[in-house]
Amino acid sequence: MNLEASSENLYNNADSFAMAFDAAWKNSELGNNKDIKIDEKIEIALEKIKDHPFLISNPMESKNIAIFRIKLLGLS
Repeated sequence: MNLEASSENLYNNADSFAMAFDAAWKNSELGNNKDIKIDEKIEIALEKIKDHPFLISNPMESKNIAIFRIKLLGLS
């Protein structure tokens, strides 16, 4: 995900992070790859949005939100 292209939509809050995470997950087609463990998929998606302000300031909470999003939306 190119965060620079969408920087006007990035905020240091959980909602903005969740939207960025969902887009990174979808753009990487991680849900379709059954050969990668869920923890690895999360790390791949987080790496794609590593410059997101919420991820930088709240890394543990970001990972918890990522796990919640995967469960909530059935992304795994």
